[in-house]
Amino acid sequence: MIDKKKMSDFSLESKFVHGYDGIDPLTGAVSFPIYQTSTYKNPALGSDIKYTYTRSGNPTRNELECAIALYEGGTDGFAFSTGLAAVLSVFSLLKSGDHVIISDDIYGGVHRLIEELWRDYGVEFDYVDIGDVDAVKKLVKKNTKMIYAETPTNPMMKVADIKALSEISKPIGAYLVVDNTFLTPYFQRPIELGADIVIHSATKYLAGHHDTMAGLVVVNDEKTADRIKLIQKTEGTGLAPFDCWLLLRGMKTLELRMKRHEENAIKIAEWLKNNKNVEKVYFVGLPEHPSYEVTKRQCSGFGGMLSFTLKDEKMVEKALCGYKMIMFAESLGGATTLITYPMTQTHNSVPEEVRNKLGITNKLIRLSVGIEPAEDIIKDLESVLGKNE
Repeated sequence: MIDKKKMSDFSLESKFVHGYDGIDPLTGAVSFPIYQTSTYKNPALGSDIKYTYTRSGNPTRNELECAIALYEGGTDGFAFSTGLAAVLSVFSLLKSGDHVIISDDIYGGVHRLIEELWRDYGVEFDYVDIGDVDAVKKLVKKNTKMIYAETPTNPMMKVADIKALSEISKPIGAYLVVDNTFLTPYFQRPIELGADIVIHSATKYLAGHHDTMAGLVVVNDEKTADRIKLIQKTEGTGLAPFDCWLLLRGMKTLELRMKRHEENAIKIAEWLKNNKNVEKVYFVGLPEHPSYEVTKRQCSGFGGMLSFTLKDEKMVEKALCGYKMIMFAESLGGATTLITYPMTQTHNSVPEEVRNKLGITNKLIRLSVGIEPAEDIIKDLESVLGKNE
């Protein structure tokens, strides 16, 4: 359990820069060291030492875990080898016979995890438009143990009202789990809004440089923390020391990057809106987005993710591959602008009829807006989609 008062005199932005302990307690090194070891010497038989074996704990991982708990306002943090490993640890809180209400517009890897594995374990899942509070209420059962929300969702940018969901989950004793990957604790802090657990694919914005894979979980009570710690240790999914260090380094510039991502995304969403070849833009920072007011109420920013549909399907290949700077690649949240085709990449494991119902059609493209100058990104888009009149 962390000391939530750590650096309480300073802003969240300063906390990103300095981390939790921030320096090596042994040497005072201002870059927290990579403790690249698998095991630790015992001073004596029966000695009570903090670290015994890196699968169970490591100083570099501990610094990262304490830092993300501090940033999210939770009690404990946990670092995993990937974002999906983080999701797996949270699903491992469930048992056969439990019921979960989950976003219908969910990352394809989580959909695959549910449909190919967890239904076989006897856990029941109901998909729902997570932004429709009344629809969520109607799905509640006596055995509902978890409400799971991506917000904004991937790739259709639906928004969950976190406080309203917590008012459903708390009376029935269910976990409210929020995937905060798209907005990060800089723009959105779900625990303060009533969430019990926060998940990150830290591969994305938190790491920020397309150079490591990681998942993070933050919880807000000791009992859940003890269980997640047991799961992490037993499943062997803890993040390696070097990747922990890369993540700590990446988060030092999180504020600066998120501001630039958002600034660029607002400009690009407006530009796409007025492009003759674009049918519709999905971005939570547009005033016409159906959850714009909810977003403003519970967040301090809109992030850098958007999706759009083309008017003509014949333009898709060129709109993915025809750029000089923008890269056609999976993933998101790094310094460089990436363009992705959800139908064949992030959501290829989702059945076609489900994709079409959600709007993940063969004309939908997702854009992770980078930190290059917005003018350069728009210039590259213009070279393919044409200039606006």
